[in-house]
Amino acid sequence: MTPPVSRPLRRIVSLLPSATDLLLSLGAGERLVGVSHSCDHPAVRGLPVLTRSIVDSGAPQAEIDRAVSEAVREGRALYQVDGPLLERLRPDLVVTQGVCEVCAVTPSTVEAAVQYLPGCLPAEQVLSLEGRSVGGILEDLRALAVAAGLPERGAALVAEARAAWEAVQPVPHAPRVLTLEWVDPPFFGGHWVPEQVERAGGVNVLGTPGAESGRTTWAEALALAPQVIVVMCCGYGLAHNETFARSLLERPELAAQPETEVWAVDANALFSRPSLGVVRGAQVLAELLRGQACPGESVCVRPSP
Repeated sequence: MTPPVSRPLRRIVSLLPSATDLLLSLGAGERLVGVSHSCDHPAVRGLPVLTRSIVDSGAPQAEIDRAVSEAVREGRALYQVDGPLLERLRPDLVVTQGVCEVCAVTPSTVEAAVQYLPGCLPAEQVLSLEGRSVGGILEDLRALAVAAGLPERGAALVAEARAAWEAVQPVPHAPRVLTLEWVDPPFFGGHWVPEQVERAGGVNVLGTPGAESGRTTWAEALALAPQVIVVMCCGYGLAHNETFARSLLERPELAAQPETEVWAVDANALFSRPSLGVVRGAQVLAELLRGQACPGESVCVRPSP
């Protein structure tokens, strides 16, 4: 639901990195008064941080998976919001999301953080972004622009993004592509990632457009005979994903398929976050499917023979 506004909002809190990125694209960065611990754009450094994760992001992937699975099974929120700080900041708008409870703060977490405070945040001042597809991301951008009092700027950005998406030149040979949002254990890409693969000209072997990512096994994934594996672990940039991708080369299952290319990409900028970066992500995928790396965005860890 888009909060009704009659003037540009003066004070905005963003509790997820993609919303921060979208607000900066809209030119509303000066209205941000607080962000999440995951908001890593240089423009928001020094702003008050309102969240923290209960999971150690520096732990090995298998340990992170166990901690997340246990918290979800027990019904514990993966993130905590500093309610008193949120009250002191007195935002006109708080932006959160309802797409993935693992990735960022959800509306229920915000509600739990402020329900006992004197100045309890009205529901109409919380905007939850819900986009699970490329089209959904653009609709979220439009809604955020309206909520921020910048509807015309939002409409222009949506039009530019749609044009850029249509301008992606797909490869003609339709290679079979496996995207990995986690490697230990393996999770295949979901939501908008299958759309990105298809837009780039690839055949997405696991994952359905708009559906959640999911756990798989190496036997299941490699039985689908992917020609290209793209490592895009959620929450990580290119350097970490290159490390994760190189670790795959030690797996006997993959060693048995030496013809399969392995690539790493900047997931944070291009794939994990529902922001305008997903359009660029499709372009980067199209280039890597042509065998061309994009410096700073993709790297080939194992080329085809």
